[in-house]
Amino acid sequence: MQVREGMSDVVLTVGPGHSLREAARMMTEKRTGAALVEDDQAPGPCIVTERDILTSLGHGQDPDAERVADHMSDTVIAASPDWSLERAAAEMSRRGIRHLVVYDGADLVGMLSMRDIVRVWTSEGATSGMTPD
Repeated sequence: MQVREGMSDVVLTVGPGHSLREAARMMTEKRTGAALVEDDQAPGPCIVTERDILTSLGHGQDPDAERVADHMSDTVIAASPDWSLERAAAEMSRRGIRHLVVYDGADLVGMLSMRDIVRVWTSEGATSGMTPD
């Protein structure tokens, strides 16, 4: 199975000036664990994840005062819709991340989460084709 079969084609975007609470609310409404950050000041795409928000909360920071810009990552890992789900899962595992942004050439086409991969692999009749160790 390929990334295109598991990815969500709905990609949430937030601004760097949004509070972490606003970002969390939007992520909850869209049922996603990550959002791309539209920041004209950044050299490339940025991302904020549920892990970024939890880390801030864990440090006792105020989610209404903290801005996305101060917690986003400018390291966005991209995947192609043609990648196998195994390749995507291996990349996520190797890098310690749970989300890949999916580009078809220069076009943003979706987002793939580890949750998406598990959902596809555990669907009735679906198999990853991987053999157990």
